[in-house]
Amino acid sequence: MLNLAHLSRIDLNLLILFSVVLEEGHVTRAAKRLNLTPSAVSHGLGRLRRLLNDPLFLRTPRGVVPTDRASDLAAPVAEILARVGSVIATAAPFDPSTSRRRFRIGAPDGASAVLLEPLFARLRKQALGIDIGLVHLMPEQPITTGQAWQQGLEMLEARAIDVAVLPLREVPLRFVARSLYEEDFVVAMRKGHAFARNPSLSAFCQAGHLLVSLSGDPHGFVDEALAKRGLKRRVVLTVPSFMMALANLTSSDLIASLPRRLVRHHGPRFGLVAAELPVKRKPDPIQAITTKAALMDAGVSWLMQVVAECTQDKPTSRLRGQRPGRDFP
Repeated sequence: MLNLAHLSRIDLNLLILFSVVLEEGHVTRAAKRLNLTPSAVSHGLGRLRRLLNDPLFLRTPRGVVPTDRASDLAAPVAEILARVGSVIATAAPFDPSTSRRRFRIGAPDGASAVLLEPLFARLRKQALGIDIGLVHLMPEQPITTGQAWQQGLEMLEARAIDVAVLPLREVPLRFVARSLYEEDFVVAMRKGHAFARNPSLSAFCQAGHLLVSLSGDPHGFVDEALAKRGLKRRVVLTVPSFMMALANLTSSDLIASLPRRLVRHHGPRFGLVAAELPVKRKPDPIQAITTKAALMDAGVSWLMQVVAECTQDKPTSRLRGQRPGRDFP
C-alpha cells in the first residue's frame, strides 16, 4: 500500500539534485548549474543519503563517483523526472513556433554533417527560436565490437543528449528507435588518384589508407573483411572525425573508406571522387534514438519527428553505371 506519509518527506528537488550531481560528477559544478552553493548541494545529498540509506556518491580527487546503488537509481530517477516534466508540460503544450528550447543531438559527424543542412532548413521554417547543440559521438573502442556505441546510449539515459543518431540495428527495451536510412561505405580520394582508374581489390590493399578512429587504433571493419580473405592494408594515418578525413584526402595520395552520403554531400567541395568499396559489407541502419521516458516530452517527440523528416527526401546515390572515380551527382 502506498505510504503517503513517507512520500511526503521526499522533496522533488532532491531527485533533481541527484540527477545533476550524477551527470556532472562534481559537487561544485552541480551547484553552479543549479544556482546553489556547494554547501546546499552537500546538505541535499546528506538528506538523500539518509532517505536511501546509501552514501550515493564517493569523493575522489577529481570530484565524485556514484556508488552501485546510485548507478542503479539513475534510470528510474530520470524516468520519474521525465514523467513529472510531461505532467507539468500539459499546462503549456510544446509549440515549436514559439518555443525557446535548446536540444542536444549526439551523432558521429559522418551522420550529423549530412543531417545538419536539412535540419536547419526545417527549423528556419517551423521553429526559429529552437537552438541545437551537436555532440560528436565516436566509439573509443573498435567499431567492430558490440559495445562500440554504448557511450551514446549512456548519454541518453543521463539526459546529456536528447536524441542520438547511431548505426545500431537493435536497442534495449528502455529506448525507442526510429529508422532514418541505411548507410554503406565508398572509397574516397582526390581527383586524379591512381586508384580511381583501377579500383581493384589488389590496388586497394597496396594503397596507403586513412582511417577514422577516435583512439588512433589503426583497425576497423575493412581490416576485419580483408583478414577473412588473408589480406591486409597499411593504415598510414588515423584522424578522429569524418570531416577531418575529407580535408586530409584533398592534398594526399591516401584513400579512405567513408560513408556514402557524407562523400556525396561534402566530397565535391574538397575536390574528392569516389569508387565502390572492393570488399562488401551489409549497410548500417542509421537510427534516431531516445529513451522511452524522454519521448514523453512533447519537445523531444517533435525533435525525433523532425530528424526523421530530414532523411525522407535524401535518397542515397549509388555508383552503379558510373565510371570508376566519377564525381557524385
